[in-house]
Amino acid sequence: MSDDRPNITQAMIDLYDHFTHVAGNRRDLITGMARLAGGTAAALALLPLIEARAEAASLTSDTDPKLVNDRIVFALPNGTRMAAYLSMPARVPSRAPKVMVIHENRGLTEHIRDVTRRLALAGFVAMAPDFLSPLGETPRSGDGKTTADDIARAMIGTLDPAQTVANAVATVKWLDDYSKGHGKPGAVGFCWGGGLVNNLAIAAGPALRTGVAYYGPAPADLTGATRVKARMLLHFAGLDERINTRGKEWADALKAAGAQVESFIYPDVNHAFNNDTSEARFNQAAADLAWGRTLAALKP
Repeated sequence: MSDDRPNITQAMIDLYDHFTHVAGNRRDLITGMARLAGGTAAALALLPLIEARAEAASLTSDTDPKLVNDRIVFALPNGTRMAAYLSMPARVPSRAPKVMVIHENRGLTEHIRDVTRRLALAGFVAMAPDFLSPLGETPRSGDGKTTADDIARAMIGTLDPAQTVANAVATVKWLDDYSKGHGKPGAVGFCWGGGLVNNLAIAAGPALRTGVAYYGPAPADLTGATRVKARMLLHFAGLDERINTRGKEWADALKAAGAQVESFIYPDVNHAFNNDTSEARFNQAAADLAWGRTLAALKP
């Protein structure tokens, strides 16, 4: 960051988090950011460093010869047409574990496809469903007035939560039946997807082997912990007050129910610390530590 550009403060990051997860529109975001940054020009310079950037370079390649990547479409038993991104090693080990990757509230972005390929490079048969499929899939571009990310967030808000969980359970069943890979699937999710992992673990019962939730909202009804049969790994960002209080209650409920659960708080990092396309919020050390724990938990 250049010396003549205002520093990104925690208040700016908190404002952006409120905009993306609670309420508000982009005009209000820019107005609030301008107030914190000392002007609209400064706000517009800082926002790209806080937001997850669609144009950010991936850490893996869709054309990596070590992988087989594909966009697939399949029908769920309720008739829902589900699109997904599938990635696996070019030579799939006979006992390669299966994992479902659940996207943030921006839908199935290139960043999530990148994360899916990272898992494939680690030896998994990895699939990232697009849970916006019932609404026509994740938008790839804006409409001239609204960004693709903002459109996707608005679409996410219109999904029926119960139906989305049911679609997730059915998708786990599809992946379990898939010819490549071995054993019951696990699931890893980020932000909105972390919350869906938590609810999926309740609804799927023994059909889910492992659930890994990165800074995911806790289920509305914590008594569902008694139905969780998966091994659970919960990652929390130390500065993420919006998620952490209920997150601790969820971890405690899982422990009280006898579930196998590990919960980690990464000090002094923000929500989305794993997302390397957000310069201001990404934290390499926390991301690496959480990723190592994630790979270990997802492997049988």
